[in-house]
Amino acid sequence: MTQDQETQNVNAVDSGASPVAGEDPEMARILRRETHSSRAGAATIAAVLVIVLCVYALLESGVRAVGQPPWLIDPSTAAERVIALPAGISPLLLGASGAVIAMVGLFFLLHAVLPGRRARHLLRDPRTAVVIDDEVLASALARRARTAANVTQEQVMVVVSRQLVVVNVRPTSGSRVSEEAVRSAVQAELEEMSPVPMPSVRVNLASSGVIGA
Repeated sequence: MTQDQETQNVNAVDSGASPVAGEDPEMARILRRETHSSRAGAATIAAVLVIVLCVYALLESGVRAVGQPPWLIDPSTAAERVIALPAGISPLLLGASGAVIAMVGLFFLLHAVLPGRRARHLLRDPRTAVVIDDEVLASALARRARTAANVTQEQVMVVVSRQLVVVNVRPTSGSRVSEEAVRSAVQAELEEMSPVPMPSVRVNLASSGVIGA
């Protein structure tokens, strides 16, 4: 670590703000790999499709050049049929083909445009990079909400997304549950863990209760 990096860390500690795990540039690439899905699969599929089409077109052109019959369809005949569309093809087949092509194109478009974030959060830590699955985070928050609401494990369900935590509570019949108390407990747990980005909390109390044992 250079002297400038040590100075920045000291300033961060003095200001009372813990650095985000991985603010060190050396860890940025590792953390991005852990929190974002890889595009290698989609890129490989696209490359394979393009290569296969190009190789097939080259082979058909070579077969035509030596005067042999085409394997599947002559390139010139295929070009003529494409130009003549939709003539010669039933509307049902044409619609199905268009739908398949549109779905394939949408698949690659979404992979190229969407950020591809995984269901994970970073935790603030001054020394190491910490990545936590949203399921683990939801389990910890559900335990805190269960304690605040005084209900069983089956009566609490927590869903964690990048920007929002939804706490669904089914109270026990005859027992009153404070929505604000549950929200405060979950918020306190979040502030203690300090996930990045910090999600907001929403509590949903079911209108019908559960019969206690």
